[in-house]
Amino acid sequence: MENKESGYISKQYGFPTKRYCQALDLKDDPQLIEEYVKRHSEKEHWEIIRNGIREVGILEMEIYLYENHLFMIVETPLDFSWTEAFSKLATLPKQSEWETYMSASQDAKEDAASNEKWQLMEQIFKLYETNGK
Repeated sequence: MENKESGYISKQYGFPTKRYCQALDLKDDPQLIEEYVKRHSEKEHWEIIRNGIREVGILEMEIYLYENHLFMIVETPLDFSWTEAFSKLATLPKQSEWETYMSASQDAKEDAASNEKWQLMEQIFKLYETNGK
């Protein structure tokens, strides 16, 4: 079983991909955090939102939680354009409703779009190969 102690299995696509990482804080309220987690569960999450995420070219999206801090990993094809994809995502059916639904728990402006709330993170370290790659 996958969990934080045993780790999470990464998908293999058979072609090169790239990764984006983002952060967002939730309001420091255990009940709101619990509700946010529940809303993202497989049972509660809206299928139309998952479909929209895939429609804009995202292969995988994972969200991790530590206390009230969220960390998101987004995997995409190499030719993926972040700006174009999130501009399109914001116009898809139910997306603004989903953002409003989630905003009650997020420490961000209530009317902000997803790409305004989630902040892209800069990679500062990796296990560098000895040949410079």
